[in-house]
Amino acid sequence: MAKKKKDKKTLPELVLEKHKVAFEPLHLNALDLTPEEKAEKFSALGIQESDIYKTLAAKGDKTGPIVAVVPLTERLDMKKFAAVSGNKKAHMLPVKELEKTTGYVHGANNPVGIWQNKHFPIYIDQHAKDADFILVSAGELGRSDKLNPRELSEMLKASFEDLTES
Repeated sequence: MAKKKKDKKTLPELVLEKHKVAFEPLHLNALDLTPEEKAEKFSALGIQESDIYKTLAAKGDKTGPIVAVVPLTERLDMKKFAAVSGNKKAHMLPVKELEKTTGYVHGANNPVGIWQNKHFPIYIDQHAKDADFILVSAGELGRSDKLNPRELSEMLKASFEDLTES
């Protein structure tokens, strides 16, 4: 029986290690799963869909690029996001500008890599503040990192804010 090749760490995982932020790498591509397969996979990993956070890149009219980290199950409120980031207005980056701006393709954006390479302001939704853990993209499609949101916030100098629609 062949040994399974150990995955190479992604840049965000190397940065997390350097800053001594504990994480658990997971293979998770819920988009390709039926609802039954998704429920089975989440149960096996001990997670819920609300534990998964998406990293969204936008552009503020005053600040330029800004980043929000919000639960997959919630919608980003652009007015709230603009206000907390010091903008009057903000709009999502078009997909065609995403990789050029953040360095990541749609679905692989992650706050750690963006913070490391681009230094854009990052805001984490308040839902994460009291959570034991959240999952964020590991910088590659189908890979996530499970980590403590307060440790992530501290490393990124990211504040917890009310970013989602009521």
